[in-house]
Amino acid sequence: MATATLPVSATAPAAPTAPGPLQPTAYKWTVEDFHWVKYGSQVWEGKKVLLIDGGLMEMPPPGPIHNTALGLADYLFKALFAQGHWVRIQMPLVFGINTDPIPDLAVVAGVPRSISTNPSTAVFVLEVSDSTVSFDTGEKASLYAAAGIADYWVIDVINRRVVVHRDPTADAKQKYGHAYASVNVLLPGQSLAPLAAASSPVAVFDLLP
Repeated sequence: MATATLPVSATAPAAPTAPGPLQPTAYKWTVEDFHWVKYGSQVWEGKKVLLIDGGLMEMPPPGPIHNTALGLADYLFKALFAQGHWVRIQMPLVFGINTDPIPDLAVVAGVPRSISTNPSTAVFVLEVSDSTVSFDTGEKASLYAAAGIADYWVIDVINRRVVVHRDPTADAKQKYGHAYASVNVLLPGQSLAPLAAASSPVAVFDLLP
């Protein structure tokens, strides 16, 4: 009886190669991820966490003076924008897939029943600063300018002033490639109307605790 023989490979199998060096990669959060954790769990309960360019930023807890100033602004701007606008307090304002700065106050066109998704723009944005003035007037101003927010105010409660940012424009030197061409500091005794409510001036004194 003939003995069967196995075929012989013409070439030997290649020796396994060692894997190359592996590098860690940064995980970019999306707005969907962020909202699921922020509003669907208790992981960040009691904390103010923002999503900026896919990264998480925990802000210092607001103090009593911050809350008082935000309450004053809430009361004032809800009266000023009583018709055809929604004054939103610390609610999402989504810029693209991976940014939600959750402004202290944002005024969006339309009424609550007409807005079924998180807005992506606003006619007016306001932040209250008691410990983050440099961030709110620097990086965050660049972010809002990049998003095309035409009227951005910062209530600086420590220095008792309101910093008004207008005319967003491209600026490669800034964090997010944009800045405000017009930045004005208003003090108690002065007043200014929001662009979207030009006939209704707001007194700086009324915004300060």
